[in-house]
Amino acid sequence: MRSDNTILNQIFITHIGYFPKASYHFRERRKGCEDNIFIYCLQGKGWYIVDKKKYEVEPNQFFQLPATDKYLKYGADEEQPWTIFWVHYSGKDMECFNKLLNISINDGPKNIPYNEKGLLIWEEMYSSLEMGYSKDNLNNANMCLYHFLSTFLYPNKHFSITDDKDMIRETIAFMREKLEGRFTVEVFAVRYQLSASHFSGLFRRSTGMSPMEYFIQLKIQKSCQFLFDAHIKIKDVAKNVGYDDPYYFSRLFKKMMGMSPEQYRVVKHNF
Repeated sequence: MRSDNTILNQIFITHIGYFPKASYHFRERRKGCEDNIFIYCLQGKGWYIVDKKKYEVEPNQFFQLPATDKYLKYGADEEQPWTIFWVHYSGKDMECFNKLLNISINDGPKNIPYNEKGLLIWEEMYSSLEMGYSKDNLNNANMCLYHFLSTFLYPNKHFSITDDKDMIRETIAFMREKLEGRFTVEVFAVRYQLSASHFSGLFRRSTGMSPMEYFIQLKIQKSCQFLFDAHIKIKDVAKNVGYDDPYYFSRLFKKMMGMSPEQYRVVKHNF
């Protein structure tokens, strides 16, 4: 994926990809790899072996393997396969590049807060290359690569530390923006590099309910607003708040509100 502009492309992307819940993902490189390998684990678990030493990889960790001729092997955990964003990149003098940035084969996985900024840049790189390998597309993707790497190598320059109250406020704001979504506690927790149980405890102490209870409550509140419009079908109200099954939505609504969506609509229009 290299363009001819050697000034702009001191490093350049050779391969890029995304593996969601990558069951049975496994790669063995007996003669190493001539590229740097960068992997960001967003969920699940994985592992890698380099120079006969094994490392375990957990959510919100990343690792880099510098270009090497040493034996490499990596893959997803069998029970909790990882979800990873990955990039292979190379350049004119990778040995010098890796030395300057202290990228070593023995670094091991590194922790990082949920790197939304880095993922947005990754999407820009990927979409740019999807548009074709023109010089402009390649230059744009390769220049983004520097910014992408910097969000991981210098996280203190890109992330602000939030306290528990800020974290809860941000989570609730995220929930409100994504009411049509279907998320688990792990998805909320991973944004702050916390375990699901720890995050749930903090959320409950702040709001009096679990993250999922709160999220469902927001969905039902929003559905009540939709029900004021008599022209919106119940099944469409359900879809608007993330439920494909209108019967499940109706049961949940009745449990929360004490009446069915149809009854609620009649009561409100007669109020």
